[in-house]
Amino acid sequence: MSSFALFRMPYEQEHTLIKQTSGEPLELSSCIELRDKSGFVVAPFDPSASLPILVIRPDIISHEPVWDEICDMPQTASPSVANDPRADYHIDFSNFHALLQNGEFSKLVLSRSIFIPADSAVRPVDLYRRACEYYPRMMICLVSTPQSGMWLIATPEILLSGSGISWKTVALAGTMPFSDDVRWSDKNIQEQRYVATYIIEKLEMFSHAIHETGPRTIRAGHLAHLRSDFDFAFLHPQMLGDLIQMLHPTPAVCGLPKHKALQFILHNEHHDRNYYSGFIGPLQVGEATHLFVTLRCMQLFTNGYRLYAGGGILIDSQEEQEWQETEIKLDTMRRVIETE
Repeated sequence: MSSFALFRMPYEQEHTLIKQTSGEPLELSSCIELRDKSGFVVAPFDPSASLPILVIRPDIISHEPVWDEICDMPQTASPSVANDPRADYHIDFSNFHALLQNGEFSKLVLSRSIFIPADSAVRPVDLYRRACEYYPRMMICLVSTPQSGMWLIATPEILLSGSGISWKTVALAGTMPFSDDVRWSDKNIQEQRYVATYIIEKLEMFSHAIHETGPRTIRAGHLAHLRSDFDFAFLHPQMLGDLIQMLHPTPAVCGLPKHKALQFILHNEHHDRNYYSGFIGPLQVGEATHLFVTLRCMQLFTNGYRLYAGGGILIDSQEEQEWQETEIKLDTMRRVIETE
């Protein structure tokens, strides 16, 4: 299996292929180690020696990919998991919500995954092109490595983007079905503010010139989110890995307090997040970095697809509403694989 990333930035038409022609991608166990690296990054929710950050070496960079040559197919079958997704979610929600009620956490993000079997294989590049057509506002990526397997991602959330001294990140939280008259609940507004406040606190450790814009409603496929943009001056490129380490994982995919929430999620969710809610993107390629949070995504297998979704849980969250939010998020990838 070759290692490659095929991607298209939001609102753009150009496709970029980054490919490593020999060997396997570099493995790192910490975001800090990214400080002097260059390539396409595939990072998990919780980087470790057993589930590392991967850096695809940019041996080939093409802005005019030959579609028929991007023909790699998934190499592994999904392990079978006998469970009841709704029952598992009920248990997880009860455990998460109890610790919000007693004040141990102010926010937790609860995620889940589903497996959709497939009798016949669709070329991954065709799924990628379909996602590009459906979601012009999102970063679309098809990435494959021997270590991670193959993933298709359609994400609206920037983790970190920039070059020189001009950089950008966003706080993206709150979810509703998109309409021309979105009315945000207090819960969604509070959830987004938690993320924005966290990001400001971390950026102030690296920059004294931070400009916040928003929050505003943005569209991501059939969903709407609340988004604040942060533009800042970053004068210490040698500390890029440290900045990424501070930001990831943000409260948009983890919780508060961050490190305690991370450990709680790892030990209490019914599934392994793997590379879901990590981040992907070119790092210091052409002197620019464009990292995105791995949100709407699925892993491709020889026998089907595993889809992932999650949502922020606050003290006033209602289980059925949160379950339905994950359902509409899963529809982002369901639409890609179920449309003929």
